[in-house]
Amino acid sequence: MSKVWFITGSSRGFGRRFAEAALSRGDKVAATARNTDSLADLVAAHGDAILPLPLDVTAKTAVTAAVQQAHEHFGRLDVVVNNAGYGLFGMVEELTEDNVRAQFDTNVFGTLWVTQAVLPYLRAQGSGHIINVSSLLGLAAFPTTGGYTAAKAAVEGLSDSLAQEVAGFGIKVTVVEPGPFGTEFGTSSAWSEPVAAYDGVREAVNAGFATMPNPDPAGVGPALLKVVDADNPPPRVFFGTLALQVVPQVYAERIKGWEEWAWLSAEAEAGQG
Repeated sequence: MSKVWFITGSSRGFGRRFAEAALSRGDKVAATARNTDSLADLVAAHGDAILPLPLDVTAKTAVTAAVQQAHEHFGRLDVVVNNAGYGLFGMVEELTEDNVRAQFDTNVFGTLWVTQAVLPYLRAQGSGHIINVSSLLGLAAFPTTGGYTAAKAAVEGLSDSLAQEVAGFGIKVTVVEPGPFGTEFGTSSAWSEPVAAYDGVREAVNAGFATMPNPDPAGVGPALLKVVDADNPPPRVFFGTLALQVVPQVYAERIKGWEEWAWLSAEAEAGQG
């Protein structure tokens, strides 16, 4: 049986690839974008199988209306992909209140608004799969990624609680954690105004980023199909191989630090000084 998808940020990048993969195998897609003109070719190719919806995920009432329209149009929702988002890069000292709030409005609150809007429908039908797109940078931070890492880490925590809350309703939750890919992510990201004191750190980290792989994203759509078709889908999955090289090392270092200071942890609980 074909699935009905609701995908945010469908105009480009991963969202576009997810929509193409779903449509290419006969699924139906409610595809949202700030400007739906970018979806015209998909409408021409797939007709009534795609419902283009203009949407800014930071507007809660608009999100609720778009989800309702999608459900009324297709009669159900099977896969919900919270993909809309963008990067924010700059040293923590450089970040402004406006750019951090804008980052959280899209990457965190946008995910929250969509999730809250779809849950009544998924609970009523007793099934559904929510895909929250995080990042390798939601698990591992580097200089210049503080604002973006903070937002994606919030998505990680939100997803962990959500998965436990909705399991009894037959709803599954998967966090997709991509590494770098050859998408438009870099050109759509926001950058802070640099503080000269960090120029050396910035040059070093940019040089490191320049050596990272930049694979073609053609495989991400078919990969997500395997996730949503699995009887027992993963609660978390890396897209790309870099994350599996980086994240275990990060966690090993954290565990080592916790264990080395376990004596202090015990003292804190015992109230000893």
